[in-house]
Amino acid sequence: MGPYKVLFLDIDGTILLPDDTVQESTKVAIRHVQEQGMEVFLATGRPLHEISELAEQLKVHSFIGYNGAYAIYNGKDILMQPIEPKTLDRLLTISRERNHEVVMYTNEENVLTGIDTSCMQQFIRIFHLKHNRVYDPKKQDPVLGMTLLNVSREDVAAYEACNGIHLASVNVGDLKAHAYDVIRDTTNKGIAVQQTLSYLGIEKEEAVAFGDGMNDKEMLKYVGVGIAMGNAHPDLLAYADDQTTSVECDGVSNGLKKLGLVPRIL
Repeated sequence: MGPYKVLFLDIDGTILLPDDTVQESTKVAIRHVQEQGMEVFLATGRPLHEISELAEQLKVHSFIGYNGAYAIYNGKDILMQPIEPKTLDRLLTISRERNHEVVMYTNEENVLTGIDTSCMQQFIRIFHLKHNRVYDPKKQDPVLGMTLLNVSREDVAAYEACNGIHLASVNVGDLKAHAYDVIRDTTNKGIAVQQTLSYLGIEKEEAVAFGDGMNDKEMLKYVGVGIAMGNAHPDLLAYADDQTTSVECDGVSNGLKKLGLVPRIL
């Protein structure tokens, strides 16, 4: 396997195609590195309660979810970092003032500020969200992640004025025009990767990561080799060590072959 011991894979636009399937080449590549003893993590902005079927399909049992707020290694929690209540309240206030929709993710369900608007229905449909309820301020469960909908580029600065917050465009289909993940400077995929590697006793130089969206930039920066997909957001390339082909053209498989982690004939 050479110098690499762990592989972190984003989901949407990295291993998951626009039609919500996974290419056979990706499945074969993941299975091969697992058989060679490499640890594999799905590292996603998605809530972990919505990816169990995909995880079972790929036989992956370790995760970084909610853009780095929660990490699990083979069923054991490594970290959990909810959004601070005062930060959450500030973000919700801005969203109300600007008539934006919000999807909040707890450890068990998706909490929606509304459910009947076209943009929310589009988001639910694209990500196949199943565990949904409408936001009730009287029910204050810890929120691990947030996505903002119907947001213009001009609105981004209002949210980023909150200390320690920046937004990352959701790099999926029509959502690119108006959907943003809330990323915390102190809680993101990169920091979760750092803590995961420390837990496993693995050096950053022994880690590889693939991603396509701006919520992947910290993760690609932190590992030994960060690879951007061919369909990656253009701004992500500045944070990557290399670029592979697109998710629709065997991107993960080709990237792992280039690193010598998967045989070229496989």
